[in-house]
Amino acid sequence: MTYLPKLRNRLGLFLLFLADISALALFFYMSVFIRINFLPKLFSSLPVFNQNLETYWWIFIIWPVIMIYKDGYSKRFAFWDEMKFLTKSSFFALIAIFAVLFISKKGPEFSRILILTMGAITLPLFPLIRPFFKKILFALNLLKRKILIAGSGIAAETALKAVQNEPNLGYEIAGFIDDNPLQKEIGGFKVRKGLNQIERYIKRAGIHDVIVAKPELKKDEIAKLINHIQHKAENTLYMPDIKGIAVSGTELRYFFQEQAMVLEIKNNLAQPLNYISKRLIDYASAMFISAILFIPMLMIILAIKLTSKGPAIYKQKRIGKNGKLFWCYKFRTMYKDAEKRLKSILAANPEAKKEWNQFFKLKNDPRITSIGNFLRSTSMDELPPLLNILKGEMSLVGPRPVIMKEINDYYKDDAVFYYRVPPGLTGLWQVSGRSNTSYEYRVSLDSWYVKNWDLWLDIMILFKTIGVVIKRDGAC
Repeated sequence: MTYLPKLRNRLGLFLLFLADISALALFFYMSVFIRINFLPKLFSSLPVFNQNLETYWWIFIIWPVIMIYKDGYSKRFAFWDEMKFLTKSSFFALIAIFAVLFISKKGPEFSRILILTMGAITLPLFPLIRPFFKKILFALNLLKRKILIAGSGIAAETALKAVQNEPNLGYEIAGFIDDNPLQKEIGGFKVRKGLNQIERYIKRAGIHDVIVAKPELKKDEIAKLINHIQHKAENTLYMPDIKGIAVSGTELRYFFQEQAMVLEIKNNLAQPLNYISKRLIDYASAMFISAILFIPMLMIILAIKLTSKGPAIYKQKRIGKNGKLFWCYKFRTMYKDAEKRLKSILAANPEAKKEWNQFFKLKNDPRITSIGNFLRSTSMDELPPLLNILKGEMSLVGPRPVIMKEINDYYKDDAVFYYRVPPGLTGLWQVSGRSNTSYEYRVSLDSWYVKNWDLWLDIMILFKTIGVVIKRDGAC
């Protein structure tokens, strides 16, 4: 029984490998079908495809080798990290395949259009199919890793929540262990006593990994505990007592002579190419979306004008990058005398005043028109800022545009992070509960976004935004 969890994990890894090969084979034959049946109709100059498919066997070696090299079967990925891994692996596999064709000078013997078609299919579909296979394996109790948390305080509770909020990691919580437990049970899991007996627990329960979450220990005690666990478990994860710094893209560096290590925290915003890429994506996306939704936006303008007095487009001074003021455009969703109504509401209703002070908005806001409720619930009131993006004042993803009062009352010292990027049409706040979160949490999300910014984070937020809009999650 001791080795059963580890056996199931290894069997799961083998089945995942077979699933990846099967998925790649499916993408290959889909590409062959498209190459034979569709592409010749689009491009009449294409030669007839009559190659032997068996000669492409080496592709199914290169692709998995790239994935193994990128730790695809030895490392646990959170969902969006796995999306990033699969996208990068597919991209580098294509480069490796074309490099082999170039070096071997056998390019004419293979259909480069077929390989490119396979790449075009794999890039969007592989990140969808692989997590689906993993869910099946997890449901069959395969591929899971049992994890033990060393600690019983706030850090241990944070470790539990972190693991539970990332089911794609495939971790199964075995429980907690501590010398002097601060509580007998955490989140329904028992806290056992005796860190000096951790080896016995690891062997008895078939533990794969251990998270050390004991920031209260002195540094020499932490080092002693980690060294004690390292060769008892397959992996030891240490949760340091550091918050408020960038984590995305942070790397560990070593100094062997001094037996020291440092965290390298990158400033991706300082790289001109990264920021230029972000702005190019902004402009291209804004132009594309505006062209697609031009007629619906005209219909919205007409509906607003017919249902309430006032202009269809509402504009307000907002704070942009480097503290520069700009006019932010939105479809008007409130009555023309909204400010007057707000003052009377806050003066007459203490609960509404408390809600306003906490969230800077009201859930059941009587200032909002009937068409305004629809626009807000569908997020269609956020379409006019596309013009702000085209003017270079906003970005697709970034902190939510705010007024100076919000900077002074809520952002305070965190305003320095807000000023570093243009405000966004969407952002972390919009995909993290939106109006259901406190304003302080919103400020922390904006700061976290800027500290951890990279293009992949923007892509992740854009995909999550689509899901939030469809589900109308937290819409206001």
